[in-house]
Amino acid sequence: MTQLAESLRAALALPGWRAHLGAVDPAAAQLRDLPVLRKSGLPAMQKAAPPFAGFATAPAGFARLFASPGPIFEGMPDRPDPWRFAPALAEAGIGAGTIVLNCLAYHLTPGGFIFDSAARSLGAAVIPGGPGNTEALLHVLEAYRPGAYTGTPDFLKILLEAADRAGIDASCITCAVVSGAAFPPSLREWVAGRGIKAIEAYGTAELGLIAHGTADGAPGMAVAPGIVLEIVRPGTGEPLPEGEVGEVVVTVPDPAHPILRFSPGDMSAFLPGGARIKGWMGRADQTAKVKGMFVRPEQIAEIGRLHPALGRLRLVVTRQAEVDEMRLLAESAESGLEAALAETLRAVTKLRGAVELRAPGSLPADGRVIVDERPV
Repeated sequence: MTQLAESLRAALALPGWRAHLGAVDPAAAQLRDLPVLRKSGLPAMQKAAPPFAGFATAPAGFARLFASPGPIFEGMPDRPDPWRFAPALAEAGIGAGTIVLNCLAYHLTPGGFIFDSAARSLGAAVIPGGPGNTEALLHVLEAYRPGAYTGTPDFLKILLEAADRAGIDASCITCAVVSGAAFPPSLREWVAGRGIKAIEAYGTAELGLIAHGTADGAPGMAVAPGIVLEIVRPGTGEPLPEGEVGEVVVTVPDPAHPILRFSPGDMSAFLPGGARIKGWMGRADQTAKVKGMFVRPEQIAEIGRLHPALGRLRLVVTRQAEVDEMRLLAESAESGLEAALAETLRAVTKLRGAVELRAPGSLPADGRVIVDERPV
């Protein structure tokens, strides 16, 4: 039996996958015959059948359990590098003897553990720094002299600029693996100008590593080993030819934790040859990733439910000085609600953002609640 057939048989033993896939013969089914499962639908499905909507084993079968914004509940298998991110770190030169300053969050969300487990599988030592708390990180940087950084690209810039202001030599960091936020050409050039070889990694908590940049500077990203990546017409399961932009769909043929035709909601396109993609090219839905955290239309709706006197809401995501920013536009006949709305925005999304009140009926009635104005 092929690995796909074994994974399909394992999936059919789980109630969520069984309901999603319907009547399918594991021995005869072709990948393109299977329906696409979209991440945007997971919060509602998990709410109806907590915690994993029947798409994974019981929580006790995992080593760690997470709650990402959405909310989406995820488990970490108890094995080395469970998200398969090691190839991206190895591409940057991280290996045995490397000290890695990991600046992704360890609290509830899996980002910190994704990079931590990958670095440990390569023999590196990890400083679990997490995001923010820059002053404490500068003391750590001065004491341990890490050779590598993992985290969002914008926080790398923030950290290095803070080191400059404090008169701390940060030249020990010579390589980095960045993920979770945009890495535009201007920031790439700035990081390279600091003598840092930076590799961009693209992946999700559900799928693990999807693709990563390579040290040779070749265009786009290499598709990660161990997965099947498709580019399909958005909203369908129809594969598109090379070069045409469409929805990313990934299969991880692993009978221990099967994932079949899962869409994280991102857009990309294959480069000639099919072994590389152009990288992240926007969202197939209105979900936006801000400072490494997903913000979803359902969360904006929750803000509206908590403040029923408001009219339409629209979250505008921009980028200033290489840092993601959010601005919530809210129709209101009342004034003075900015502080309360800002606190609700932070509580619901786990991110800070500005609030602007607008006159009732002034926001467009176009169905858009999240507008991402950052350059792709």
